[in-house]
Amino acid sequence: VQLQAFGGGLVQAGGSLRLSCAASGRTFASNAMAWFRQAPGKEREFVAVVNGGGSSSFHADSVKGRFTISRDNAENTVYLQMNSLKPEDTAVYYCAAHPRASYGTTYYSERDYLSWGQGTQVTVSS
Repeated sequence: VQLQAFGGGLVQAGGSLRLSCAASGRTFASNAMAWFRQAPGKEREFVAVVNGGGSSSFHADSVKGRFTISRDNAENTVYLQMNSLKPEDTAVYYCAAHPRASYGTTYYSERDYLSWGQGTQVTVSS
């Protein structure tokens, strides 16, 4: 599956952005989808994951209550709604496709994902 992420930009602290990730192929609902991010000088980290049907999701503690992952299988798109943004949210955000609809217990590991989007930059100014 091929992924294309977009929607990043420059926003002030406290603002909101919605990232989108469009997927190719006819089996989008067969893949759990996740967002990761990588800040300058840091390793890529897990942000959120949603299962193939959109009924189950998990968010990292650092974004819980502020970010929400969702998906529209009719549009082959996964979203990341980001509210109450902080300067420490500044990073390149990547979407990733899991090989199965259920994301399992190691959803936070990059090695679980088979396809990655190109990344979209999010910059939060203080």
